[in-house]
Amino acid sequence: MSVLLAQTDTTVGFLSNDAKSLEKLKSRPPKKQFLKVYPSFKEFKKNGNRVPQKYKNLVRRAEKTTFIIKGRASRIVKDPLHLKLLKKYSWLYSTSANKSGYGFDKEFCITKSDIIIEDHRGLKEETPSSLYRLNNVKSRRLR
Repeated sequence: MSVLLAQTDTTVGFLSNDAKSLEKLKSRPPKKQFLKVYPSFKEFKKNGNRVPQKYKNLVRRAEKTTFIIKGRASRIVKDPLHLKLLKKYSWLYSTSANKSGYGFDKEFCITKSDIIIEDHRGLKEETPSSLYRLNNVKSRRLR
């Protein structure tokens, strides 16, 4: 699959169903996993993800929040513009639109992506999502 460049619900990001393409593009170590974004909680569950019972409502209702559950980072998108793109896929890998370890560079992003999706918001770096690690016993805010 091709690599998309789009304004996500949080910041500018590369999106793809192919993690290898994103690894190569960002010069990222292959062991480091990518965030998976889903258009709905139903789609999240359909892909074999499970949330500890006491956090289901939190995960279902959270906006601009990434959850790490059993070592996998996931986010359910609520932003209508980003959601419109995601509904065409059941899920996508997502990562910030920059070279690994560097800041946002619009020229780098444009040259490395196959498809550029730009709406009225443009392409601009914004604050990343909140980040929580969840397990059966407790939750921990990481960012």
